Amino acid sequence: MRTPKLAGLLLFVGALLAYLMLVKRHGAAARPQAFVPPPQQRPGVTGVTATRSQYCIMFDAGSMGTRVHIIQFRMDPRGILALDRERFKSIRPGLSDYADDPQQCAAGITELLQEAQASVPPSLWSSTPVVLKATAGLRLLPGEKAEHLLDTVKALFQKSPFLYGDNDSVSIMNGVDEGIFAWITVNFLTGDLQHASSKVGILDLGGGSLQVTFSPQDEKTIQMAPIDHISSFHLFNTTYTLYTHSYLGLGLMSARIDVLGGVHSSSLLPLGGSTELVSPCLAAEYSGSWEYGDMVYTVKGQRSGEPVYEACRSRVQQLLRGKLLAPSDAATVDFFALGYFYLRAVDLGFIEGGAEGSVTLDEYTQAAKRVCSSSSVSPASPFLCLDIIYVCVLLEDLGFPPQKTFKLARTIQGVETSWALGAAFHHLTSLHMHIF
Repeated sequence: MRTPKLAGLLLFVGALLAYLMLVKRHGAAARPQAFVPPPQQRPGVTGVTATRSQYCIMFDAGSMGTRVHIIQFRMDPRGILALDRERFKSIRPGLSDYADDPQQCAAGITELLQEAQASVPPSLWSSTPVVLKATAGLRLLPGEKAEHLLDTVKALFQKSPFLYGDNDSVSIMNGVDEGIFAWITVNFLTGDLQHASSKVGILDLGGGSLQVTFSPQDEKTIQMAPIDHISSFHLFNTTYTLYTHSYLGLGLMSARIDVLGGVHSSSLLPLGGSTELVSPCLAAEYSGSWEYGDMVYTVKGQRSGEPVYEACRSRVQQLLRGKLLAPSDAATVDFFALGYFYLRAVDLGFIEGGAEGSVTLDEYTQAAKRVCSSSSVSPASPFLCLDIIYVCVLLEDLGFPPQKTFKLARTIQGVETSWALGAAFHHLTSLHMHIF
């Protein structure tokens, strides 16, 4: 009698173990895979029948304007995430222009939120994170004024139908993250992030800051660089070590006002101070007005003295002296030149707007000499001489030789070469949304 009971007990235990093993195998198979972009994957092409979409709405609040990036990802049946497409829209001016009246920025942010609502299916609104990251324009503001602007945006995001997280969802992004996120974006879009031994670097010249980011090829660069110029991070099952530094105040618009001798805010102007600026970087016959921040200046060319190119170059060199560090192996790295590097190349006719191309430092220099010596000045671009000289001196001080070639692209495969995509990857991962 005892033997049949024992056999029955053993049979029950065996069946229970078999059931538990089956459940375990099923559960493991059901978990999504880590996101490792396959070699053939390119933006806009999933290659497989998609089963699920995930959106991220990323606001780029720059010094000259605010842009919304509506980024759509698509999960395939294997649990692999593909970048499907990006839509974007921009408005002017930047948030920092509303520093003295934060509520005035609400209309523009609301307009961009409405663009996002029109682009994201309503059924996905509640699972779509909305994020705003401000860059140099707000970094340069007094802390209290910047916070009031961010508080206005937070209130609007909280009322929106999108997924709004904690305070990190609306914040001022530090310059290091800006450089890293742009580096991730470009290397992902070129296919180099996972599948190339060498990565492209990025030089991003904004209105208020300059970012220099690349993957050092020489160990000496890591050893000799200031400790805060080296950053490591983990993404897509890989650890990356980058040289990255943000030069706050060396963006093109910030530098332009410094070269011309103006001030960055009316609160810095001495009582009774003049708003007329006379500069050797402007053609002698030029006279016009220029708005910067909350100031409107009358700007004029200097009528006598050295030729414009030599006089302006000397002024820019004086401004930049000792402010830039030339990394030891930057000259050997392939770089994408973004932001105003790209826009001024378009202005000079090196490439058509929206197209990809390349330019050498020597080509920038020869163009600067040609523009600055021209007897005619286009009213639409009176600062082109100053801007191109500034670009040239920046690149020289970073250690690049005249023959160095820089790649130019505003978009790759229809996606902007900004930091927004890299920031979206980071934010979605931080939310543990089970898509990576």
